[in-house]
Amino acid sequence: MTLDPAKFVREVRTEVAKVTWPSRRETLLTTGIVFAMAAAAATFFFVIDQVAGVGVRALFGTGI
Repeated sequence: MTLDPAKFVREVRTEVAKVTWPSRRETLLTTGIVFAMAAAAATFFFVIDQVAGVGVRALFGTGI
């Protein structure tokens, strides 16, 4: 089995040409959705953590 770097490069170029790249608008839209969902998840877990903390402090009678 021989390795042919030129053939490999040709095959890579052929495969890259088949890729459907997203438009700038699609990229910005999906990036915005990712940031919004990350913010929503962070807010959700922050609220759950605060509620759990209040519950634990109430249960054990410690804290502020």
